[in-house]
Amino acid sequence: MESLKLLSVFFESIEKDFRIGSTHIAIFAALVQFWMEKGMVNPIQAYSIEIQKIAKIMSPKTYHKCMRELHEYGYLFYVPTKNKNRRSSIYFI
Repeated sequence: MESLKLLSVFFESIEKDFRIGSTHIAIFAALVQFWMEKGMVNPIQAYSIEIQKIAKIMSPKTYHKCMRELHEYGYLFYVPTKNKNRRSSIYFI
């Protein structure tokens, strides 16, 4: 039920936020799904390709842009890693 509350709060928040598009929504929903699969631990430790696969996003550039924007807009806290062998940390706020 926590996941439904998380999604509900997100959708209420974006209702009047013109900056959020369908790709942002797909990524956020994919993050919630990944979070549930991994035992609802905060932060999520994930490779971009893992989230892209769930969100059906092919371009790493699009993924990183949307993640950066979700972070900047205050919907999550994103700590990317420059090391391709380490997962990035994503915190739900």
